[in-house]
Amino acid sequence: MFDFAGNVLIEDEFLRDGLQNEKRLFSIDEKLEFLHALENAGVRRIQVGSFVHPKWVPQMADTDALFAAISPKSGVVYSALVLNKAGLLRALAVGVEHLSISVSASETHSMKNTNRTVDEARAAIAPTIEMALAEGVAVRAGVQSALGCGFEGPIDPGKVAEIARDYSRMGVQEINIADTAGLANPRQVHELCTRLRGEIAPEVALSLHLHDTRGLGIANMVAGLQAGVRVFDAAMGGLGGCPFVPKASGNISTEDVAFACEQMGLATGIDWEALRAPVARAEELLGRALPGRMSHVPAPPTGEPRS
Repeated sequence: MFDFAGNVLIEDEFLRDGLQNEKRLFSIDEKLEFLHALENAGVRRIQVGSFVHPKWVPQMADTDALFAAISPKSGVVYSALVLNKAGLLRALAVGVEHLSISVSASETHSMKNTNRTVDEARAAIAPTIEMALAEGVAVRAGVQSALGCGFEGPIDPGKVAEIARDYSRMGVQEINIADTAGLANPRQVHELCTRLRGEIAPEVALSLHLHDTRGLGIANMVAGLQAGVRVFDAAMGGLGGCPFVPKASGNISTEDVAFACEQMGLATGIDWEALRAPVARAEELLGRALPGRMSHVPAPPTGEPRS
């Protein structure tokens, strides 16, 4: 029997990971429309954007202005991704209080993403994490390609554990393990999360960023739950993917994760049916169907089971 006690926190990344690959540039008003929809559906942590150079990710060029336009809702955390000190300074300037800062466990992915080796990237990011913590910002430190690399294949779990231990010693509040290329399987997720839980400080939360590229996203989430993980990344509609990994498309969708948790008796605070309309709006603007399932199928019947 598996112990699924406790609530689950879902961080929605539609506005960042979801939009970053899209050629159609979304306006601030359109982004705010989706932000409000996520808030109203009960999403408690929203990754609003990333502070990266617009040359590389044009969709994120207005992240500063977007944060400035937000009217914070009580109980909601507004987060962002930064990759270096320059991004951190921009985030601090607009008052961001929760940041994701990450490196890759894959040498090839690290070079394509940052033009640095893994060790170079780790050395470069450490002062940024320390500065953010010193400024009172909550830091979620991430390990990209932790469960497999789209270029190299399997990644040594020992390397992931080494990076996680460093993060834990720095005093971050959360460590995020990312299946950037969507290569993970449930057994692998369970084994890695179980190992990491034993190697990082008990007060540091462990979270999972899962892609559904090969259809195992929700199964991998359940494996994470079995290993004690209670924080998961998702994106409304299942939009998203890594721009530096070929065909690494499809986050697990927020509505699918919320539905699955509800069916297992886990509280997320999210009304997954309230996400049907914004998913339809996103499909209208993008001109295609999104891969999330629960926005396209009827809710299951309710009532007492037949004897």
